[in-house]
Amino acid sequence: MDRTRLQHVAQAPTNPRRARPDGRAFDVADLYTDGPLPVEATGDAGTLPLDEKLRQAYFWIVNRAVISPHYDLDFHDGPSPSWRFGESATEVTLPSGQSYSSFVLLPLLNFAVRARCLLVGGPGRGKTATATLLGVLAGHSLTDVRRGMQHGHPQMTIADLLGNPLPADLVSATSTADIRIAWRSWLDMRVRIVDEYNRIPTRTQSALLTLMGDGYAEMLDQVKECPEGAWFLTANDDAGGGTYKVIEALRDRIDVTVKALAFNPRFLGALLDRIEAGYRPAEVVPEQLVFTSDEQDRMHAEILAVPIPEGIRRRLEFFASQFEFAESAATVLEYQTKDTIRLAGIERHLLDDDTGTDRLADLGVQTLNGLSVRALMTIMTFAKAMAWFRGMAAVQLDDVRHVLGFVLHDRLVPDLDAPFFEAEGNAALRADRVGWIRRLFDLSCADFDRQGRDEDDPVSALLAEFDAGIDGLTESVTRERLTRIEGLLASWARGKKLYGTVYDDVLALKYLHQRYTNYLAWLRWRG
Repeated sequence: MDRTRLQHVAQAPTNPRRARPDGRAFDVADLYTDGPLPVEATGDAGTLPLDEKLRQAYFWIVNRAVISPHYDLDFHDGPSPSWRFGESATEVTLPSGQSYSSFVLLPLLNFAVRARCLLVGGPGRGKTATATLLGVLAGHSLTDVRRGMQHGHPQMTIADLLGNPLPADLVSATSTADIRIAWRSWLDMRVRIVDEYNRIPTRTQSALLTLMGDGYAEMLDQVKECPEGAWFLTANDDAGGGTYKVIEALRDRIDVTVKALAFNPRFLGALLDRIEAGYRPAEVVPEQLVFTSDEQDRMHAEILAVPIPEGIRRRLEFFASQFEFAESAATVLEYQTKDTIRLAGIERHLLDDDTGTDRLADLGVQTLNGLSVRALMTIMTFAKAMAWFRGMAAVQLDDVRHVLGFVLHDRLVPDLDAPFFEAEGNAALRADRVGWIRRLFDLSCADFDRQGRDEDDPVSALLAEFDAGIDGLTESVTRERLTRIEGLLASWARGKKLYGTVYDDVLALKYLHQRYTNYLAWLRWRG
């Protein structure tokens, strides 16, 4: 095969839409009102916007390197035809908008936001190859990427991972502060790869945890600060099938979990071309797709600048409120959480769990835990990255929906005995973690709409009033707000069962009441 063909890059624009302040996609009618597309949209890769360059990298990888003709991240710009197949009535939809393969796009977004990605799947599915490609895209030579890749094995020591003290210093030093360390060169790379991380001994995992979580390595009182960069870890499965059990803190540092998708034999010809041409994808990465350090920094800054509209944020708040609450966990309101049960080390079924709520409709019944602060921050970061990659001016609801399953894959633990999984058509969701989390979000959004939260959300209005500032409020206005809070709580106490969303609203109102009470006391003291 001609090498030029292997390095062919999709012509810009790969996604012919125009980012607008209102978030709408480009339409032909805009040519008559707004003029033609910007000149830079059809320029060379070196002058392209960074989101266009990343899209070109995506299409090169998915079409030339990691053959992944899947579109499980589907977006729709209009009506999309669909059919149902098989006894389970599996829906097959042809997306009307540009759609993507999660196995390629999520690692690319992880590279863009400098996060930590776990690639899981059976041997030979392309996990290590994908991570290697991203190392080359970051500007490292293929030789350096291969040399810097850490291969987990049962005898791996901290010195293997981080480096070794200099022998001469071990002999002559009078204190550990005098011992210099020959740090491993991979610590300075912008993309760091740990292959089969679940084969690393527990003690070495702790050193890896510090490195991934805090960005530094420590040995014999010497500290090595590492540059910001993306992490890629691989495992043949994520259910404890490695040589060593992965410590919980290390698993929690993983931002997204992406499963390798099965290869479609219909595309065997592409593999045959690769065999006959005698090349590996990482050896033929087009030079114009490589990101400099400055481009990586600018890309990260552009992603973080993408706004999340208030309406999208409130739906995410509503979704996150569904899971932590456990009324039977404690008698004190603030302690009624699933974390209380976990820390007590008891099984949930040992508690009186009859709270009068609809156990099929209550989404919180489906999980054994809630969402951490780290998980929520990661969701918002990847939602921004998804919107930026698609050329949107702001985060859309589908951006959030599509990243949730990968961010929460190992973070939101299902209660497989919950009534939801016994319902007709839901048994497969016991295995399909991404599909289950998407279903949770869809049900949460439907409940949000049913309650009319977009138009009627008194707690949101009270929080907005408080966020506007309390300096200068008079005593009468402060008392009026306290009365409104107390009245709202009184009305809820008469008729509302305590679901997770109500629980968080009650806590928010208690917070506001305390802040206004303290301010009122200060007003009285001031006279």
